[in-house]
Amino acid sequence: MTSRRCRHAGCVMYTVEMLMTYSPRGWRHVAMASFAPGDPITTVVERIEIHKLRQGENLILGFSIGGGIDQDSAQNPYSLDKKDKGVYVTRVSQGGPAQAAGLREGDKIMQVNGWDMTMVTHDQARRKLTKQGEEVVRLLVTRRSLQTVVHHAQHML
Repeated sequence: MTSRRCRHAGCVMYTVEMLMTYSPRGWRHVAMASFAPGDPITTVVERIEIHKLRQGENLILGFSIGGGIDQDSAQNPYSLDKKDKGVYVTRVSQGGPAQAAGLREGDKIMQVNGWDMTMVTHDQARRKLTKQGEEVVRLLVTRRSLQTVVHHAQHML
């Protein structure tokens, strides 16, 4: 486990703990963020790799999104801060590629294949996720609590 602190200008102070976990899908990097030293862990950051499923001409991810800077953030059921303009996973298809990769409803998408998704419109986010010719989508997502990750990991073993 390693620990680092945010150092950018204008950043809210937080601590990030990095650790490796093992599941039947293999080793995964998981980061846990605490927004003030000593605070309980409230957010988990995880890298998720989704291999799109080919259905004829289409490549399927198996999830839906909501949010974006052009949407009404007060309508976002997944955000505790009703000013949050982030992009969230609103539905994960049962048995689909996203579920197999570990994506969960309520996950906030921070990056898609290295592209920052924190200040994008809904349509920009959709286009990044469904880009033609990309059969793998690498996401960086945040999840609200460590408890849900621990519960999920225990049921996968």
